[in-house]
Amino acid sequence: MSFSMNVKKELAENEYENGCCKRSMLYGLCIFGKSFSESRISIQTESECIAAVYSRLLKQIFNIKTKTVVSPHGRNYTVTVSEKSDAAKLFKAFGHEKGSSLKINHSNFDCENCANAFIAGAFLSCGTISSPEKDYHLEFTVPYLNLSKSLFTMLDEMELNPKYIYRYGYNVVYFKESESIEDCLYLMGASDAMFEMMNIKIVKDFRNKANRRANCETANIGRMVNAASEQLRAIEKIWKVKGKDYLPENLSEVAKIRYENPDSSLAELAELCNPPLSRSGVNHRLKRIVEISEEL
Repeated sequence: MSFSMNVKKELAENEYENGCCKRSMLYGLCIFGKSFSESRISIQTESECIAAVYSRLLKQIFNIKTKTVVSPHGRNYTVTVSEKSDAAKLFKAFGHEKGSSLKINHSNFDCENCANAFIAGAFLSCGTISSPEKDYHLEFTVPYLNLSKSLFTMLDEMELNPKYIYRYGYNVVYFKESESIEDCLYLMGASDAMFEMMNIKIVKDFRNKANRRANCETANIGRMVNAASEQLRAIEKIWKVKGKDYLPENLSEVAKIRYENPDSSLAELAELCNPPLSRSGVNHRLKRIVEISEEL
């Protein structure tokens, strides 16, 4: 099961103590479903659990019966309010009028938790979330512009910092920042998914830091090896062309120590000198040796 389906399963299994929150969740399921009008109300989902929750809430709160149609391969469930008169009744019960622009009716929220339950219902109807192993992305795909604007404003007022994009004929309200996604999951009631995401993020951050450190160390080793190779070639050239006594005493000592310790770092070479030199002192002398070899 995908991470997105796990989130929806957790939300669908939540039990609300207050009847107003159950009603708000149902409102979110309805208004962001496949169709929501005075003549037809339905949702389409890949989850049998969501289809069951939708039907149960309609029966429990409004005593409305539904009809469920399963696709041939069992991949989609379309749940529709059976009677047209019931659709009109439900449409009016949520405070909507025929011909009016579809927007969120905040009068349906009676307690401080109703808005969170509503967002959970909206996510069950039209939301998806990427696996945090791959990417940080949560979105609500909404067919109606004014409804998407209404949702955007609501999420923005919750300080979740949503973003908006128009994609392939749909209005998409989404989040890309991991902190905003975590906050949204928490508000909706998907705390298990939120903690799972946080744990995955910690592991990813640790792995990325380890990779950056390893890459940095590899690059440093590569630079050190290249520099040592250049220095050894320079020393061999000077000795071959001019002999081992050509360099002044201070450079000759460093040249000999480098030649005898090809894999040592500058700091290690500095300690081998008599008396010991600083790392920059050794580096300066080796650069001078390379310059002398280039002048020959």
